[in-house]
Amino acid sequence: MAELTGPGELPVTDRTRHRRLREQGSTARADLDAVLRAGFVCHLGVLLDGAPMVVPTVYGADGDTVYVHGSVASRSLVQAPEAPVCVTVTHVDGLVLARSVFEHGVNYRSAMIYGVPRRVTDPAELLDGLRVLTEHAAPGQWDHARRPSRKELAATTLLALDLAEASVKLRSGPPDDGDSPDAALGLWAGELPLHHTWGAPVPDPALPPGTPVPPHIARRSGRPAG
Repeated sequence: MAELTGPGELPVTDRTRHRRLREQGSTARADLDAVLRAGFVCHLGVLLDGAPMVVPTVYGADGDTVYVHGSVASRSLVQAPEAPVCVTVTHVDGLVLARSVFEHGVNYRSAMIYGVPRRVTDPAELLDGLRVLTEHAAPGQWDHARRPSRKELAATTLLALDLAEASVKLRSGPPDDGDSPDAALGLWAGELPLHHTWGAPVPDPALPPGTPVPPHIARRSGRPAG
């Protein structure tokens, strides 16, 4: 049974309770939303024929729902609506290099979402869910590109998973051994940040010469359009 928390907080269940490194755990719904906004690739964990399978796939978040996309031929997505799954999103922000190997770590933001997903079959929701996925990864692309055809929709599996049961963990800052006996070793210690940036858009060689980069893609890459 979930433990009720305050407004803006995630319910705490047996699966989401922070047992290790509790200081890195968060029950703030805003932290969950921030982790989901920052990425667009998740790992979908399922049990398939009694064995675990973890599949990387694209997702999109909208309100209290996260949509996971794939092909109708994907065994993991076909199996998923029948059993509980775990969807994981992780962002690595840097290495934490301590004075001892034992204290090394990673600065990160992560979320784990539990539940039994449902397969989206309503045509209107299927189209809207694909819009959410597209706009989550590349805002503005849904109105720029051709919409899916009926044949393409029939070849697509879309799962919807409620965000009601989720666990969030975050770590930032320097190593934890600055006030330990190892501080006397005189070794360098600190953080090695990892920054993710978009590169310059690379046009398809099949494009006619001079085809401009759409403004929404230029904005996504942080470069001027044209």
